Amino acid sequence: MSNIIFDSAISLDGYFAGINRSPLNPMGGVSEKIHSWMFQQKAFWDYLGVENNKNDGPDGALIRETIDRTGAYIMGKRMFEEGELAWPEDLYKADVFVLTHEKRKPWKQHGSTTFYFINDGVESALEKAKQSAEGKDIRIQGGANTIQQFLNAGLVDEFFIHIAPVFLGKGIRLFEGIDHSLYTLKILEVIPSELTTHIRYELLKR
Repeated sequence: MSNIIFDSAISLDGYFAGINRSPLNPMGGVSEKIHSWMFQQKAFWDYLGVENNKNDGPDGALIRETIDRTGAYIMGKRMFEEGELAWPEDLYKADVFVLTHEKRKPWKQHGSTTFYFINDGVESALEKAKQSAEGKDIRIQGGANTIQQFLNAGLVDEFFIHIAPVFLGKGIRLFEGIDHSLYTLKILEVIPSELTTHIRYELLKR
C-alpha cells in the first residue's frame, strides 16, 4: 500500500527556497546551501548517471532508500517550470504528475519518466499517482506550496526533513500556514551527519 511522503531540505530557520525564483534562478539560488550534503554523496550522482569518485555515508544510504521506495511523484507547476530546461533526461524514472491550470499533453521522455499535467486538483493527481505507483510510495516533490496543500488536506503519512546548518534569513518557508490541528507528529528516526541532520516523522491524524 502506498504511503504519501515528502523529502525536503530546509535551512535552520525553516526556509525551503529563496526569493526571486525563476527557471534561470531555481529555488531562489539557495540549493547549494541547503543541499550540500546531497551533492557529496555517490548515490546522488549515480542517480543522475554521472561518473563520480564520491563515497556514500549514511546520507547516501538514505538517498538510495528514498529513491527505491518511490513509485510516482507529484509536483507543482512552478517547480516543474524551474526544472524543465535544466533537468537531465529521465531524471525521475517514474511518472510525474504536475499540478497546473495549463492544458498540455503528457511529455514522455526517453527512459521511464513521463510528465502528466493535472488540471483538477490534488485529489485527482493523488489518485492517478496511486495507480502509477503500484504499491510503492508517492512522493510530493515540491515546491513548498504543493507540500502545504497536501499537508492541509490531511493526505501526508510520513516525511523526511534535512536541516542544513545555515541561516537564510528570508525566502519561502516550508511549513508556512500549516493547519497544526490535523496531525500529531512522531519522530521515527534521526540520522546525524557532518552537513545536515535528517529527521523522519510519521504523521498521525487526530
